[in-house]
Amino acid sequence: MTTVQQSYTINTYFHQIKPNKSFRTILLEAVDKGLSFLGDSAKHSLYYHLKGSHGIEKNEIPDKIEEFEAALNDIFGFGSKILLIKIMEKLHKKVGLKIKITNGEELKFTEYVKAAAYSLSSHQ
Repeated sequence: MTTVQQSYTINTYFHQIKPNKSFRTILLEAVDKGLSFLGDSAKHSLYYHLKGSHGIEKNEIPDKIEEFEAALNDIFGFGSKILLIKIMEKLHKKVGLKIKITNGEELKFTEYVKAAAYSLSSHQ
């Protein structure tokens, strides 16, 4: 896999990006590895809870990234930030996206994921 070494400024354009098939696989692997921070039993329980209480199947996460983030916030509160950072770290290792944040913007999980999807699709 090619590592992307370009910088992207986060903006509303990334809200229009839909993940392609190869990015879906990369994102699902990053989510799985990031959630492994909890341990395997807790990770599997979380997937069960996401499905039962939030209507999000594991394989739907790339299509429901905002809902996934909201569900983690609902379940873990402020602690969800740690899991989201772990997932972004794993995704970064696979995609290598560098993002330039301007005007004091805060890096948001969903924007990072969409920027990574855009970056990967524009270099395939």
